[in-house]
Amino acid sequence: RVQLAESGGGSVEAGGSLRLSCTASGYSDRRMYMGWFRQAPGKEREGVAAIYTNVGTIFYADSVKGRFTISQDNADMTVYLQMNSLKPEDTAIYYCVADFSGMGSPLESEYNYWGHGTQVTVSS
Repeated sequence: RVQLAESGGGSVEAGGSLRLSCTASGYSDRRMYMGWFRQAPGKEREGVAAIYTNVGTIFYADSVKGRFTISQDNADMTVYLQMNSLKPEDTAIYYCVADFSGMGSPLESEYNYWGHGTQVTVSS
């Protein structure tokens, strides 16, 4: 089983930045999709970004492309989400995910492992 440890959420003003971190443990293969989803009250869950670890394939939602960057620290299977130019509509709980098992885009929600979530709040 894979365990995911998330950190980095918080509250910022519009236009500010945050960096989320997610470290995977208990994995048997260092190559898998890891990524970030978000969910806000009254809104549908949205896949934000995904990366195929130790391969480099990256996907972004159109809503964050150009503002968010996903990256990996290969040494410890830590994935980061650098969020710049934050907008109030980015406010949500952000979940780290790992081990995609779907047939389509890894921005779909068919992941086997989910973190506990970290709150991101963007004001004004």
